[in-house]
Amino acid sequence: MALFRFSTEPPTRPLIRTSNLILRAPQANDYAAWSLLRMESRDFLTPWEPVWNEDDLTRNSFRLRVKRAAREIAADEAYSLFVIDARTDALLGGLTLGLVRRGVAQACTLGYWMGARHASKGHMSEAVRGALRFAFQDLALHRVEAACLPSNEPSRRLLERVGFRHEGLARAYLRINGAWADHLLYAALASDRLPDEAR
Repeated sequence: MALFRFSTEPPTRPLIRTSNLILRAPQANDYAAWSLLRMESRDFLTPWEPVWNEDDLTRNSFRLRVKRAAREIAADEAYSLFVIDARTDALLGGLTLGLVRRGVAQACTLGYWMGARHASKGHMSEAVRGALRFAFQDLALHRVEAACLPSNEPSRRLLERVGFRHEGLARAYLRINGAWADHLLYAALASDRLPDEAR
């Protein structure tokens, strides 16, 4: 039944295509591009992410990430996807539709990161629009939630630009950069009229 699962079987290899991007599950041969992009973007990402583990960028750690992503997709628990430039095949960043809740909730939580050299070019706005279509149409979800630090103005603008609505403040919501931090809460519903891609 769609209320408790999908309207169709869950995709084993999610692939989202937009005008300029491909969103797909990470693969073992992505390691070099991923580790380079994460390393060169470390200072850019640190204020907005949990503290990185010492082995975070190792090949073994990445292999475990790929396996976990595949397992979570198969179980309909989370959809961790890489954002790829469709023209150049370059890795730009990542996006996750995580903490999928079925039953009466039919909801998930959106998270994302962008490599420093690819930021502020509209890529993540396009990726999130594609992810929302996937969540509402392919996964038959009702609600996609997101949260960002009040000081993260670019992320706030992105969420509002693609149609998320601000719903409140969660105190000490996530441990970011080593400290519990308040977050602004946003959500988009399948029934919302979302802005088109031209915006």
